Amino acid sequence: MNNEHLDEQLIQSCFSGELSEDQESATRRHLDQCDVCRVRFDEFAGSSDEWQQISSVLRVEQQAIHSSTSRFGQPNSSPHFPGEYAQAPIDFAVSFLEPSDRDNVLGRLGEFEIHAVIGYGGMGIVLKGFQAELNRPVAVKVMAPHLATSAAARKRFLREAQATAAIVHPNVMPILSVSEKGTLPFLVMPYVACHSLQQRMDAEGTLPIVEVLRISLQVAEGLAAAHGQGLVHRDVKPANILLERGVDRALLTDFGLARAVDDATLTRSGVIAGTPQYMSPEQARGDAVDARSDLFSLGSVIYAMCVGHPPFRCETSYGILRKVTDSEPRAMRESNVEVPPWLERLVQRLMAKDRDQRYPDATHVAQLIRQCLAQVQQPMSQTIPSELQESKPKRKRLFEFVRTKRLLSFLMLALCLVLAVSFWLQLQAKEVLTKKFKIEKYNQGSSNYSHSVPEPLMTHEQIHTEIEALASQVDRLAHSLEDATTSDTPMVEQ
Repeated sequence: MNNEHLDEQLIQSCFSGELSEDQESATRRHLDQCDVCRVRFDEFAGSSDEWQQISSVLRVEQQAIHSSTSRFGQPNSSPHFPGEYAQAPIDFAVSFLEPSDRDNVLGRLGEFEIHAVIGYGGMGIVLKGFQAELNRPVAVKVMAPHLATSAAARKRFLREAQATAAIVHPNVMPILSVSEKGTLPFLVMPYVACHSLQQRMDAEGTLPIVEVLRISLQVAEGLAAAHGQGLVHRDVKPANILLERGVDRALLTDFGLARAVDDATLTRSGVIAGTPQYMSPEQARGDAVDARSDLFSLGSVIYAMCVGHPPFRCETSYGILRKVTDSEPRAMRESNVEVPPWLERLVQRLMAKDRDQRYPDATHVAQLIRQCLAQVQQPMSQTIPSELQESKPKRKRLFEFVRTKRLLSFLMLALCLVLAVSFWLQLQAKEVLTKKFKIEKYNQGSSNYSHSVPEPLMTHEQIHTEIEALASQVDRLAHSLEDATTSDTPMVEQ
């Protein structure tokens, strides 16, 4: 396929979802290498009705991210409802609700009375309801119509909602019940006065470091609880993190809905589902994902809280996905000098392109963030975890060790030179003494003249022995310095 261009029938089959996995992989590899076919592919996509529908779904998700509507708080006063629903929020809600004999209600959905529309997005609509049997308000999330048309998406919606209901954790939005009765599947959650992290970022911009750590810690703990149940979120983003009003509590929501979107969009066109700005590289490539994909998304959320915008930005979704897979984000400290170096190192490892280079699990991440939060709140009694401390002191120790070894080598060479000079001076002294002795004997006219001369202070053997002894002492000193330099003494970040 790499040596020829794609034919029209193959391109059309790609858009209609009729290709096998091997054919899709081969087509993707060919498009990566062939500019001509990539242009033809884009031109065909621009004229495809299905592509227009997918683009519309992406716009819905973008509107949901930037919406100022409280997800589970006060009802929206004048919402702009997405085109996928083809009508206003209240009209759409009434269209599938059962009639009610009570005033001031929109209708009934099973045992729940529906009072108002409080939120919506690309994956569903959220209604404010009331459960009379238990005398409590609830939030009812109904699956979006364009997703409910997929039988696979409906089944996965129910399956993932049931799995999420098994997660009992204070930082995970609990699911009270799930049902597929009626036209659209729906799930029921507690009604909580809150707003999303995205809404807070839109209003305040960057958050204080203490708030960043507090929210990140709770999200990491919620992810750890979900991963413990074998559930991967796959759509961790500020819009899916709810901040309860009046209480310092963050709630992770919309578990499994990304999987439902995945089923529906793959059935329609093979498009990868999720939010590109916070998507992991493996998810952007369409590869299998595990819990470490959520850790990448968590790192992207922390980045956004510190800087005020996502780590990857571009005009198109495709451009964002390419940046996610191929580019490194700009350093956080370049945009916000108040970000501590250890926090940037934490985010860098969370957002490693290779998932094997990330932290092993969310529990470990939560433990690190908890220690960092304790240090920020009590800097005199707490320290940053050692694995987040700067690695420069270790390199400095290594440099000092190498410098010490060089110094010792120089000293050893100097000693050898001194001994050599000493030996040479003794030889010169012996020659001088010999000449002087001969002259004195000759002047005295001694008949007992002898060629014997005084011996030098040290013999050759003695000098050699002294050199070996000095070399041994220098070597022992070098080993002692090496042990002292490479000791595992804890280093505190400067």
